[in-house]
Amino acid sequence: MGVYWNTRVRRLSPYVPGEQPRDGKFIKLNTNENPYPPSPKVVEAIKAVLEDKAGALRLYPDPACTELREALARCYGVKPEQVFAGNGSDEILAFAFGAFFEGAGDPSGAGPVLFPDITYSFYPVYAELWDVPFRAVPLAEDFSVNAGDYRVSAAGVIFPNPNAPTGRALPSRAVKSILEYHAENAGIVIIDEAYAAFGAESMVPFINEYPNLLTVHTLSKSASLAGLRAGFAVGNEELIEGLCRIRDSFNSYTVDRLAQAGAAAAVSDAAYYEEVNRRVCAERERVSAALAGMGFTVIPSSANFIFARPPGVKGADFFARLRERGILVRHFNKPRISDFLRISIGAGGDMDELLKACREILLLRGES
Repeated sequence: MGVYWNTRVRRLSPYVPGEQPRDGKFIKLNTNENPYPPSPKVVEAIKAVLEDKAGALRLYPDPACTELREALARCYGVKPEQVFAGNGSDEILAFAFGAFFEGAGDPSGAGPVLFPDITYSFYPVYAELWDVPFRAVPLAEDFSVNAGDYRVSAAGVIFPNPNAPTGRALPSRAVKSILEYHAENAGIVIIDEAYAAFGAESMVPFINEYPNLLTVHTLSKSASLAGLRAGFAVGNEELIEGLCRIRDSFNSYTVDRLAQAGAAAAVSDAAYYEEVNRRVCAERERVSAALAGMGFTVIPSSANFIFARPPGVKGADFFARLRERGILVRHFNKPRISDFLRISIGAGGDMDELLKACREILLLRGES
């Protein structure tokens, strides 16, 4: 414990990201990065900023991210005023906790924020950071979200759709039932759509119907821009203004010029990414079938990863044996999922190596 830490820092249990090896000797299937490069238009847009004779990098970026928000508005058929741009979706989610949920000392009695017990592990970190009460709602036995569990009194609801790390998606009609319930007491429902492009129904078309709906997105997964750090949210103007007030209370220039230019170019090249992500989904289905054929328990996925339990081998052991073979996947040592592995979808050759390694490990288990 740091001698100079305050009480807030002392009580935090920070988020632990997936391993990022620096030596390049591993096949990385552990952080849900897109295996394909970004659109060539992204590179062109970034080069244009770098080659600006007037020296664009000497100036602060547009704090309103106008070009990017206008590109997103055109893409999604909404108004620019209904779009917020940020330095990755994680930053936006942190802003949302600060903007829309009360701290533990709130006298209104709004209740806790609800999110699944198996979900993105940054949510409880945000709640602790902002001193927001929360309740983790158990997933069903098949790891699905039961919408009825969220139609209860609460300050709000947040979950990814598809959920992570399970990959299961909730249909829009179920999400609507949650929105309608919480609209009665002005409770916000935040849908984290980090993986929606790989098979879930986006709730963006319904933001005008539900003023308590905020969707949060990242360009790290579907746009192959994990290294750029760009994300956005879509919701009614009041919600967007709330995010802006939090941002502008400590850093008005969160998205740099290169990220704004590259992200706007990515958003404008839908055709390129539709083909890229079609290939990711096809590979997901191929690998899911192959793992199931080996005896893995494979959870149906609508994301760019697979959540699977190996047969007859503890998850931690299987993780270690894959790592010994130069393949990184993600293992979560948590109740109910400690024997599961989350496997990001890589390029075809990498997935072939994964399947080969899985067969070897299971064969050696059978011989022992």
